[in-house]
Amino acid sequence: MGKTMNLLRLSDAAAARVQELIAADGRQDLKMRVFIRGGGCSGFQYGFSFDQAQDDDLEVSCSGLSVLVDPLSLQYLQGARVDYIDDLQGARFVVDNPNASATCGCGSSFSI
Repeated sequence: MGKTMNLLRLSDAAAARVQELIAADGRQDLKMRVFIRGGGCSGFQYGFSFDQAQDDDLEVSCSGLSVLVDPLSLQYLQGARVDYIDDLQGARFVVDNPNASATCGCGSSFSI
């Protein structure tokens, strides 16, 4: 597993929600994974899951939590901030990504 890096940030709201979800699952070995995949209306989509670390993962220290990012996704997420929003559109994690040249209206996909 890769070294701990500080290239991705979590808002206080996102960190609190991650801690709640891990506690509710009862498995302290799980970590939040943030990843990028092809698709969405703008070309790339953000993805979130809870997982155990894999050999090629980088562990990013965010707000006292370790967040997993695969090496391919990291290049698109450098400097990004993950937030947790609960509003009329629903509860969700969103990414404020300085690398994105355009984002879709729902905020779940982007282009470079």
